[in-house]
Amino acid sequence: MACLCAAVPALAEPGKQACEAAVEQARTLAAALPADNLSRYFAERDLQQALVEANNGEFDECLEMAARAADEAKERRHELPPGEKLKVLKPDE
Repeated sequence: MACLCAAVPALAEPGKQACEAAVEQARTLAAALPADNLSRYFAERDLQQALVEANNGEFDECLEMAARAADEAKERRHELPPGEKLKVLKPDE
């Protein structure tokens, strides 16, 4: 029986350019939020992780983290009640 493997094209793995484009798009969405916005904070953390994954050559994980950051910025899942502020502790605190 002949293999039909050649007839089915392999799915292309995401590359560095796709990852960079996704990160840039998500970064633009996050930057549109106020600097003290909690969703922006979480989106920026996801973007940092996306860049770590890209530097490790894990471009599919980079795309996932960039998509997560974009969703966070679009949907604003994290909101603080009026008058409350996010206090980010330093590693030594």
